[in-house]
Amino acid sequence: MNRKSKDTQKAQENSLRSILTTSKDTVYGKEHDFAEILKASTAEELFQKYAEKVKINLYDDFLPYIERHKHGEANILFPGKPKMYATTSGTTNTPKWIPITENYYKEVFSKMNQVWFYTAQTYRPHVYDGKTVSIVGKALEGAAPDGTVYGSISGMSQRDIPNFMKTLHTAPADIFLISDYKARYYAIMRMGIAQNVTWIITANPSTLIEMQNNVNEFYDEYIKDIENGTLSDKVDIPEKIRTALLKEIHPDPERAQDLRDLRTKYGTVLPKHYWPNLQVISVWLCGNTNVYFQKVKDSFPSQTLFFEFSYFASECKAGMVIDPTTKDTVLSCHKIFFEFIKEEEYESENPTIYQAHELEIGQRYDVIVTTPSGLYRYNMCDIVVVTGKYKDFPTIQFVQKANGIISMTGEKLSERQFIEAVHAAEKETRIPLRFFVGFADVESSVYKFYYEFPEDIKVAKEQAEQFTLFVDNYLKGMNDEYLNKRDSFRIKEPETHFLQKDSFETFKARCIDLGYRDGQFKLNLLLQDEKRHAMFKELEIQK
Repeated sequence: MNRKSKDTQKAQENSLRSILTTSKDTVYGKEHDFAEILKASTAEELFQKYAEKVKINLYDDFLPYIERHKHGEANILFPGKPKMYATTSGTTNTPKWIPITENYYKEVFSKMNQVWFYTAQTYRPHVYDGKTVSIVGKALEGAAPDGTVYGSISGMSQRDIPNFMKTLHTAPADIFLISDYKARYYAIMRMGIAQNVTWIITANPSTLIEMQNNVNEFYDEYIKDIENGTLSDKVDIPEKIRTALLKEIHPDPERAQDLRDLRTKYGTVLPKHYWPNLQVISVWLCGNTNVYFQKVKDSFPSQTLFFEFSYFASECKAGMVIDPTTKDTVLSCHKIFFEFIKEEEYESENPTIYQAHELEIGQRYDVIVTTPSGLYRYNMCDIVVVTGKYKDFPTIQFVQKANGIISMTGEKLSERQFIEAVHAAEKETRIPLRFFVGFADVESSVYKFYYEFPEDIKVAKEQAEQFTLFVDNYLKGMNDEYLNKRDSFRIKEPETHFLQKDSFETFKARCIDLGYRDGQFKLNLLLQDEKRHAMFKELEIQK
């Protein structure tokens, strides 16, 4: 990357030419005149021709082609057939099947992982002194009609790490095959807390909350298991998986006593107590996931480096964080072809398209990618902010999903504005929240705000409604359209609702039980979604 990052426009031209050349004789390539596009003599002409021949696409536009691949046809979106499909869950009613080619897997995922491992050691030389707790999805979950496997790309990446690194993990991959949500976390933490952990890898910081919740509930059970070299029969672990895990376990009375002593000394035992040598946590720190990170960041040892996981989705591994003291993802302009639409033009019928070398620092954009894995001008529907440059390649941070903007009557209220308003209200009222979420009720033209307050703070209904008033006023100050719609009563005064204890954790557990993946689990904190709204209504308590 160092050598190729000196000229963004040239790197982007080479990326696009390489992708189109590889796929020019495929069904999609012929339908969209890739051979004609490649006759362009300059980068500008290439980009222009490509935009003329290929429209901006969403997943459904590729679905007919993917279905042909799934049923055994080759040379549809790319030469040959996929190595696998990365299936996604959590944001759509049905999973997306994202094809992953052998070349894409080797050139993007595998090589980037090597750089990632090296970077972690560079910034924390002792990161490999202990064990790694890595929480990923199942590498293989099933097969398409033609036999091509599907599963989690993170799971497959972990499966394929160098052999010396596999020995560094606290548990074998069988642990991720445990279907029961609580049992899976029990096994992960029972295995992990028995060992000297120096690295945690899990994309979603809400997982860190779930790990600690399991510790709080089962700490004494861990101690008994560790002392005796057992795996509790109080949790539902299939016998085959239990047998595989028990092969990795041995009695450790000394560690069990250490854990008892920690309970005596601290009462509530946190990661900084049971993993004092923790060096790195690789986790998403940008966007709405930061809300969950803020809840747990002080639970870890002071030397821990929080290493941004990078802007990464099943559809595209867009780059990586080169400097983990920042949250900045360096775009892989030498591997992926990028295009951008300014945030304010996102819903425009004819938005201006910007190339990677034309980006402005501080500006927010929607991201469009073309990958070596058969996605052409694919709209990620993600808003990112440009933070700077690595040599000449742009660096970005994820802000929110582009659909994280609610507009019941033209107010275009963003999730980011809602989060900022809630945090401002917390400071103003000196009342912290454990969790919050907002829903737009279009039929009633009202926003409904749900709060979970800490157990040790008694908040009366009047206080909560005053909190909502502060949120409402901050939103009016940040968003003129919201102010106008509120003043004209086109949007009613927001409603206040109380949530029961551990509402987010309960909601997430229910979603996992319904088939959502742990690592991919995301919840926008401002939604227009009656299905999710109904689930939170069930968690409401009356005051």
